[in-house]
Amino acid sequence: MPAPRTVLLTGAAGGVGTLMRDLLPPYGYDLRLFDARPVPAGPGAQGAVTADLADRDALRAAVHGVDAILHLAGISGESTFERILRANIEGTYHLYEAAREEGVRRIVFASSNHAVGFTPRPLGGDPLIPVDTPRRPDTYYGLSKCFGEDLAQLYADRYGIDTVSVRIGACFPRPRTVRMLSVWLSPADGARLFHAALTADVTGHTVVYGSSANTRLWWDLGPARALGYRPRDDSEPFAAALVAEQGELDPADPAHANLGGAFCTDPPVRRP
Repeated sequence: MPAPRTVLLTGAAGGVGTLMRDLLPPYGYDLRLFDARPVPAGPGAQGAVTADLADRDALRAAVHGVDAILHLAGISGESTFERILRANIEGTYHLYEAAREEGVRRIVFASSNHAVGFTPRPLGGDPLIPVDTPRRPDTYYGLSKCFGEDLAQLYADRYGIDTVSVRIGACFPRPRTVRMLSVWLSPADGARLFHAALTADVTGHTVVYGSSANTRLWWDLGPARALGYRPRDDSEPFAAALVAEQGELDPADPAHANLGGAFCTDPPVRRP
């Protein structure tokens, strides 16, 4: 696929969105920013739209004329089901409807490892977790990412909108926990992966895991590499300090036993 020039970046004020505002323009993209919070356009951005995903008129206007969409918007952790429903489930539906109405044919959807969070993490000698492992969401948040992947499949089959769903691990400048040593996605590798997903010669719906080439990797990066992704970073330089501070993961600890970590053990967020 030719590199899209104008990309709508939703969730531009969020953690990953803020990083991508600086890292994606060098790949040749003009970014159109979208977030419920005000975002300065800055270098590499053609403009910014301040609106909620529930504002379907504003969303459609933001989608109009773009070549592709990088959909990072939504709640990025656990919350009440009502808030997850509105932001992540209904919001993603509104985004896909706007893309359909405006004829956009490529979306990169920020899924999450929490769509398969209750999958047991591999131990020494175990095979890496494949992308076709059964989905086992660990939270309402993870459930919303399962919905997003299914919605992407529906719009690919029915409307011909191609989506790459990236099950992001933990995209921060540096890993913060021992668990993150296995799922860390450096910001630079995140930009490399999103660029590959935006330009790969794939049709339909493709699911990949999103992390750097970590020594302690838990999942199979083969499908992401097939898009043209070439990760350059590894979390291992941060390992000694984190292990000294927090200790190695304990397979007997329920918070360490599964891919989703503490998301699998924290109580669900209930309505107040």
